[in-house]
Amino acid sequence: MGKRQNRQNDTISRLTKKQKKHLKEFGEEHPFHDNVSDKTERTQIVHLRDSPQRPQRKNIDESDDDLEPEEQPSAYQKLLGTLMQPETDSEEDESDEEEEELIEEEGSGLESEQDGVEEEEVADEEEDDPGPVLKEDEVEAGGALDGDDPEVGQAGDEFTDKKHESQFCLESNITAEGDPDEADDTTTQGEEDPFLKHVDTELSEEEVKLIADGRRTKTQVKWPRLGNLISTSCLERFPAPGQASSVDIPPLHKALQANWASLNQALQPQGAPQQELSDLQRELLGLMGTYRDVYVPECSPLTDAKEVRSAYCLHVLNHVLKANSNVLTHNAQLKDGKIGEDDARDQGLTRPKVLIVAPFRDGVLQVVQTFIHLLEPKEKKMDVSNKKRFKDEFSEDPEDRPSNLIRPDDYHAIFSGNVDDHFRIGVSILKRSIRLFSPFYSSDIIIASPLGLRTLLGVEGEKKRDFDFLSSIEVLVLDQADVLLMQNWEHVLHVMKHLNLQPLDAHGVDFSRVRMWNLNSWAKYYRQTLVFSSIQEPQINNILTKHSFNYRGQVATKNLPKTGSICQVLVQLPHVFQLFSADSFMDQDARFQFFVDKVLPQYRDSVMSHTFIYVPSYFDFVRIRNYLKKEETNFTSISEYSQRSEVSRARHYFQKGNIQLLLFSERFHFYKRYTIKGIRHLIFYGLPTYPHFYSEVCNMLQAGADGVDSASWTCTALYSRYDAHKLAAIAGAERAAQMLQSKKPVHLFITGEDKAS
Repeated sequence: MGKRQNRQNDTISRLTKKQKKHLKEFGEEHPFHDNVSDKTERTQIVHLRDSPQRPQRKNIDESDDDLEPEEQPSAYQKLLGTLMQPETDSEEDESDEEEEELIEEEGSGLESEQDGVEEEEVADEEEDDPGPVLKEDEVEAGGALDGDDPEVGQAGDEFTDKKHESQFCLESNITAEGDPDEADDTTTQGEEDPFLKHVDTELSEEEVKLIADGRRTKTQVKWPRLGNLISTSCLERFPAPGQASSVDIPPLHKALQANWASLNQALQPQGAPQQELSDLQRELLGLMGTYRDVYVPECSPLTDAKEVRSAYCLHVLNHVLKANSNVLTHNAQLKDGKIGEDDARDQGLTRPKVLIVAPFRDGVLQVVQTFIHLLEPKEKKMDVSNKKRFKDEFSEDPEDRPSNLIRPDDYHAIFSGNVDDHFRIGVSILKRSIRLFSPFYSSDIIIASPLGLRTLLGVEGEKKRDFDFLSSIEVLVLDQADVLLMQNWEHVLHVMKHLNLQPLDAHGVDFSRVRMWNLNSWAKYYRQTLVFSSIQEPQINNILTKHSFNYRGQVATKNLPKTGSICQVLVQLPHVFQLFSADSFMDQDARFQFFVDKVLPQYRDSVMSHTFIYVPSYFDFVRIRNYLKKEETNFTSISEYSQRSEVSRARHYFQKGNIQLLLFSERFHFYKRYTIKGIRHLIFYGLPTYPHFYSEVCNMLQAGADGVDSASWTCTALYSRYDAHKLAAIAGAERAAQMLQSKKPVHLFITGEDKAS
């Protein structure tokens, strides 16, 4: 007991007068652990504003730990309260004896209290200290930022971040005078800037009615790289674009001017001359800069995908940076009283301006890497918060992919990297900083898969659903729309139905800054839709014809294929194309009835065993499967939902001839690309969605054909006049036109060479 008392006395003797006074009033030491010296420094008191909206700190990665109004005062705040009035030396001298008497009375309980106080002080220091700025890979998942919280990014947590909302609020930031990174260069361009011309255009009610009625005029023009452009206009004052030479690349924001020229360095083959932009990118940027809807259905994943992605990333960043710079400039002008509130309408009802829909996580990785490349200053590291977490979640684990996987080149191009299809991520951009995993209502760009958005949007009647963050989307990008079609197109349509609706909550918006066309529920008439696909498909076309209302019109490329994929069939095979009558594109009953009455009876004989039935639509697949079960036909089936053991068993029995018919879904072929052995007779219930699938399936006849007479092989394909685009891609444009105009319902083609002759 004596030793313990001596330790306490030694500790007390080393305290300053101010610390002794604090110990008397609070029963704990000063949390800043003042160094004992002959002369103590006077404490500086900083008065914080009560308003939750403060000027943003220099770096977006720094923590913001302001207390919410409903929280109780912390020990640190109590301490500040005791130091508000400076004590004089005489007051300290008078209280010395009282402090020593109080400490002696507390006795042994002091040591245990101080041990607990020490841990509490360390925790308070960690909370109040914003810590160092996190850059690049130093950012750890689960750090101090709200985006690092593992819960952020889950359903229900993308939308609120009260603790750090002020850090990413555009209204609380002001452009510093002379700041080259955030200076608004839209004002220098004036009315010539396409961004300002687009967002400042005011529509009349008569013009809105014309757009809603769907009255459009079409014109056609040919460009060197994109080919034939079909331009659709709704209003006379916004005519179709002219020749490629008359459409220039739009002016870029100052933050992009340093790096955009090196956009294609990583895409150029080694030793090739460096190009600032390819011909495809130059024409795409010219079209996108006019803020028309753009549909390009000829983006090959092997040759064009990377160039197209880089082009729309540049356009998206240019749009976001100019919109944010416009807001920051108006903030400064409002503060100085240079403009009135009615002159500063520069925002939507919610902050997200761009929605990028991608099929897989690897696409998000490529997009974000392009953003960083375009924004990163030369010879400097860019502040990217949550970068390590982003790499962990969106990059591919090398162990997940077998090294000896033998598949076609287009398969490797589509399924390279992380192919998870359930994701969503918010990206906010401010002052040369990118914040990943930002809450949706603090984000400028949202990148998500249809499934990731579908789980948030919900359906009518669900309690936990939110689609307000889609209310002010100004640019929509559907990347690899053909792959989205192979996932679940209903999710894409569900997202389209929830775009640009009036939000149910205000979400803290300043209505004096909201554009009038947003308040009038006319946002869908100002939204630009960019759709990129590798194939022509009516369901993808439907996005532009039924869900897009851009007042500036639409531009779509439409080039007819000269040679079809049937030319890539290597086996000697007769191809019989049979035409059936249908009332519409969705008339599936006519196709099914024709198949059951005219085609299937020819293959019920045992002589016609080893018959492979290729079905593009899963709904048709289920319908045929149920019919074959009802008829007790000797068949098996393989679909994208089949277990691995079921697939192996079906392939084995079909090859051996124990099974007469094999029902095969197109989606399984898209995701797996297995080679089915033992095929002797082919039936295409519908023409494949991808033209090259036709030749791939036909060439499967070579597999396991040892000892089989190739003269007995047959191939039958069903089509209607609504399959013109698919027929042209398979048989060629000229042949397809003759087949559709002919009065004969059956057409025969023979491919391959007779090696015996």
